[in-house]
Amino acid sequence: MSDTKPAASGQMKETERVQSGPGPGRGPMGGGMIGQKADTFWPSLKRLLARLRPERTKAYAVVVLTLLSVVCMAIGPKILGRATDLIFAGLIGRDVLGSGATQEQAIEGLRAQGETNQADMLASMKLTDGVDFSSVADVLMLVLAVYVAGSLLAWLGGYLLNDVVQGTVLRMRSEVEDKVHRLPLGYFDKQPRGELLSRVTNDIDNVSQTLQQTMSQLLNSLLTVIAVLVMMFYISPLLALVALISVPISMFVTGAVMKRSQGMFIQQWRRTGTLNAHIEETFSGHSIVKVFGRQAESERVFAEQNDELYQASYGAQFVSGLIMPIMMFVGNLNYVVIAVLGGLRVASGTMSLGDVQAFIQYTRQFTQPLTQVASMLNLLQSGVASAERVFELLDAPEEPADQQGLPAAAQDAHGEVRFEDVSFSYDPEHPLIQHLDLVARPGSTVAIVGPTGAGKTTMVNLVMRFYDPQSGRILIDGVDVASIPRGVLRSRIGMVLQDTWLFAGTIRDNIAYGRPDATEDQILEAARATFVDRFVHSLPDGYDTVIDEDGSNLSAGERQLVTIARAFLSDPALLILDEATSSVDTRTELLLQQAMAALRSDRTSFVIAHRLSTIRDADLILVMEDGSIVEQGSHEELLEVGEAYARLYQSQFESPVEEAIV
Repeated sequence: MSDTKPAASGQMKETERVQSGPGPGRGPMGGGMIGQKADTFWPSLKRLLARLRPERTKAYAVVVLTLLSVVCMAIGPKILGRATDLIFAGLIGRDVLGSGATQEQAIEGLRAQGETNQADMLASMKLTDGVDFSSVADVLMLVLAVYVAGSLLAWLGGYLLNDVVQGTVLRMRSEVEDKVHRLPLGYFDKQPRGELLSRVTNDIDNVSQTLQQTMSQLLNSLLTVIAVLVMMFYISPLLALVALISVPISMFVTGAVMKRSQGMFIQQWRRTGTLNAHIEETFSGHSIVKVFGRQAESERVFAEQNDELYQASYGAQFVSGLIMPIMMFVGNLNYVVIAVLGGLRVASGTMSLGDVQAFIQYTRQFTQPLTQVASMLNLLQSGVASAERVFELLDAPEEPADQQGLPAAAQDAHGEVRFEDVSFSYDPEHPLIQHLDLVARPGSTVAIVGPTGAGKTTMVNLVMRFYDPQSGRILIDGVDVASIPRGVLRSRIGMVLQDTWLFAGTIRDNIAYGRPDATEDQILEAARATFVDRFVHSLPDGYDTVIDEDGSNLSAGERQLVTIARAFLSDPALLILDEATSSVDTRTELLLQQAMAALRSDRTSFVIAHRLSTIRDADLILVMEDGSIVEQGSHEELLEVGEAYARLYQSQFESPVEEAIV
């Protein structure tokens, strides 16, 4: 039987609330943040960049190295233009000076013939009789040295940038991991498992890829634009102003496309989380899907969600992909205009051919980084959308902080549990536990029975402080559990759930999970007391047998025995058993009843029972309905009353007998 859950969570087993490890997935209808409107782009980007602050020294070094690299690359074309001027002057000079006339005579002759433009062009040049290959070689060697230095500086900047980005992502992963452990259990009830995993894995990976790719290229591109603009204005302010016409056009186009594609990228990652939730749920419950013949339904849901993800991804990539071809078209128009105007200025003698060549190269260097910036905005939007989803997780409300220090009265644990006027509900509009009073004496066994949704598991969740009551208080050995640090409280409580959880490791490691410092003899003692030792020897590697991630190499009953051995070894002051023997056969259950009796001795035990035959020897049986205790007493006393407990008992034992007789 299961208890009432929050409406947003659907009808999930209440025992899932107290699982601390992997378990059955929760479907996409379980609530969460899917479909919420994301924060704006710039605040999220600013917050993401602020996370680089601990690496600011290296980040500053990256900026300096990138700047020096860009300067080297920017002055290269200007130097190379000098080589072009030397070659051009040598070729023209060979024809002019080879005729025996001086440069001045040739210029005067052209002016006399009315060739003013050619005369101005020759006047702007220093003619030589043939190409001075020695000077050209010196210029080319200087260019080579400048480019090699720029490449080395760029490599060193990239090396440091990688360190900056990976360090930032490392801290982000650590923050997310720490945050998950500080979140209340109610957060996981409302969050589909696959959606949460998508935030922790896919979204952080996308943020890492975005930072790595965009920071390097964006920084380099922006500095290149500035350096190239300086060189362009140095060579020709007029042509530089013409080249700048493309900037507002590019910004307008980029802004329009970004505004259109930003929402699509957000939907893309939200659809990814939804699809992951469905896949995780289907794979975790694969056997259930098979048993109930829901393969077709599962495939239909997958196809629908996969198609929605396709549509969102296609739209985002298509729209953002328009940026680069449009930018290339604008850049090519700019290139044509510069080439025509540059040729006219060379012909008029107002610019040298080398300067025009350098300017055309700068034009390419100017439009190329703008195009790169535009294309990086595609990836940047995707990364910021993922960062928003991670920030949503980091901003989720946490459990209230533990009070500092442990009360002195709680140091010596006896196991008395007292509920004083406790009220609690998952949803304020649907009250569950109201004004509950209860005293469990030290060393007693308290069984809790009742129909689905009665609040049985909710009671023990309140004891464990998985949830805190809205009013009233719960005391253990006279101390309010709200004043005891959660870690200390839970270390004194052992719990065995109906849904077993084992991690990938050996059987020995799983038994010692709650007590890592346990000796080999203590582990074996716990295994023998809970009959784990009986089946372990039939395994090839005994206690060193590695359990699969889902425990598929053990039967359901064997997995349950291991979890009971784990609780036995932890030797808790308070024991909680949530239908702990539901997965074992009848013979093993009888043996386990003996082991559980030994485990429950000298400690308070809460037993949530579905099969009433397992709690006949309980010191106190509580019958719950709608969050209230309607009956309490021993097995015999409650049968004599003939009310709620008697009806439950008869429904389990007498009805089947009557049906068999009929």
